[in-house]
Amino acid sequence: MNSLLPSLWAETLKMRRSKVPLVSAIGFSMAPLAGGLFMVILKDPEAARAMGLISAKAQLMVGVADWPAYFGFLSQAIAAGGMVLFSIITIWVFGREFSDRTAKELLALPTSREATVTAKFIVIAAWSLAITLLIFGIGLLVGALVVLPAWSTELLRTSFINILGAAALTIPLMSFVALLASTGRGYLLPFGWTIFTLFLANISAIMGWGGWFPWAVPGLFSGMAGSRAEFIGPHSYAAVIITSLIGLAATFYWWRNADQTR
Repeated sequence: MNSLLPSLWAETLKMRRSKVPLVSAIGFSMAPLAGGLFMVILKDPEAARAMGLISAKAQLMVGVADWPAYFGFLSQAIAAGGMVLFSIITIWVFGREFSDRTAKELLALPTSREATVTAKFIVIAAWSLAITLLIFGIGLLVGALVVLPAWSTELLRTSFINILGAAALTIPLMSFVALLASTGRGYLLPFGWTIFTLFLANISAIMGWGGWFPWAVPGLFSGMAGSRAEFIGPHSYAAVIITSLIGLAATFYWWRNADQTR
């Protein structure tokens, strides 16, 4: 604990002094804004066509202009976009030590390496959850400004569970991104891994195997609660937990035994 707190403070200070948190928050804020634009188009298709907007594409992506459709869009955006955004956060937290050539100095500190890695994972989890809550808050504001129908407190509760659950299932899977950012000593390998797992997640979901593929589980969870049981079950959550623990153990092992020369 004595070494964890200084490590956590150092990682938090790095994040505060960087523009990456602000840029990532602004970039991910496009999701609720895009959903709000689709809602505006669907509420008045004729006006949208007059402005040069295509209502047919908006209808295909969202459906109808109401709160359930809007929350569904946000849930899917968090599940798919979150995998990319959380990966970028993880890659930056771990990979910047190698791009800035501070890894060897970091490993030479009297602070334990386990504390350093733990602090990094805590910052990643807190950062990712904060952005998720920010996006949910922006979504509520945008939906209220658009004046969407079919609001209910039960819908709010269910949608909050869907969005937060999708994020909570995605964040632990970042352990493999952290591992590859460490072993690859930079950004390229973990980013390639992210794209690869997203591709496999889509394929496995289409073929009906998504419940067994950890990286597909967050997207399936973000669907409507009534149909969730058709696609995922206890084995799906177990797959996410086991996969995440393997990634965590491998990351800690690598940092514990790493000998940096550059």
